[in-house]
Amino acid sequence: MVEISRRGVNRLKDGHVWVYRSDIVSAEGIAPGALVSIADERRKSLGSALYSSSSQIAIRMISTGPVSDLPALLRERIQAAIAYRERVVRDTDAYRVVFGEGDFLPGLIVDRYNDILTMQVLTQAMDVEEARATILSELSERLAPASIIERVDPKIRELEQLPAGSFGTILGEKTSTIFSMNAVQFYYEALEGQKTGAFLDQRENYAAAAQYARGEALDGFCYQGGFALHLAQHCSKVTGVDSSRPALEVADRNAALNGRDIEWIEANAFDLLRDYSAAGKQYDTIVLDPPAFAKTKQNLDTAIRGYKELNLRALKMLRPGGILVTCSCSYHVSQAAFLEMLGEAARDAHRRLRILESRSQSKDHPILLNVPETAYLKCFIIMVSHLK
Repeated sequence: MVEISRRGVNRLKDGHVWVYRSDIVSAEGIAPGALVSIADERRKSLGSALYSSSSQIAIRMISTGPVSDLPALLRERIQAAIAYRERVVRDTDAYRVVFGEGDFLPGLIVDRYNDILTMQVLTQAMDVEEARATILSELSERLAPASIIERVDPKIRELEQLPAGSFGTILGEKTSTIFSMNAVQFYYEALEGQKTGAFLDQRENYAAAAQYARGEALDGFCYQGGFALHLAQHCSKVTGVDSSRPALEVADRNAALNGRDIEWIEANAFDLLRDYSAAGKQYDTIVLDPPAFAKTKQNLDTAIRGYKELNLRALKMLRPGGILVTCSCSYHVSQAAFLEMLGEAARDAHRRLRILESRSQSKDHPILLNVPETAYLKCFIIMVSHLK
């Protein structure tokens, strides 16, 4: 049994599922990754959790009651996650199957790319052999993939004091396929790329942005062409910019796969937007989907300055009536802070902004209302007017 402080108890009562190490009163003799009972300082039971001996998030709740059979619970939760996707996922064979806390399976990420599944294990408890075997068995039985590939986040595994692990197949041999999102096709190499190989959380935003896109379009931080390929269905010309040559090579293959003619530029998007803005270049549609600028609270001020610089330049480059699609995947940058930044950028650029849509991550990345960390992606689709 693990006893937690009043502050930890209050956190759980507020609906959160994490307890930090600073709120652990007693956890003597608890093995790394163990299933534990949680109690307050009067030893009143609060439910069951998965324990980490090294992470600052020491407790991740998994049930409000006792759990006698963890493998059975894992199977039940995986089945529920799959059933949820059957209700909410449309027009794709690529989506997140399990989203950690969002599916009440803390420390587990599973993505589907057509007939390939990728899996990330992020906590000690999910790395226990019995848990891993259960997860693999249930995924294989329910989804019948050609392969299951393990993707490794070295930094997180180090924080959890887990073996380094390695990318590789843990079931089957297939490592590449073609998947589709919103009738747009993409090549997928399971052992390459960022995250689990693509940005599935933007899938619904790709389709939304395409509805408003027109004219000449610029996709900054285009990666493998997610936004650019969707914009190309409606725009007369699309340019995608990224600093990664390997990503652009995949983007070019994706364009050919879909019969799209897109210009790809290998460049730092910050520098390119500065140069284009200074040169007076104009566009009808601009997409800004940069990597996370604020990985910690300490980076918040720097991140806001970075977002403002990008958005200010984009606003100056948009023709009257132009469309700005601007995103942030930084959890520590709140929606309110992001909107305030946009307002300041609009003022400095002498533009009026109409918010057409305020969006978040795709529904296969579910948000738990009382767990704010599950809500991280912000996407605004904006129409830009010039002041006279």
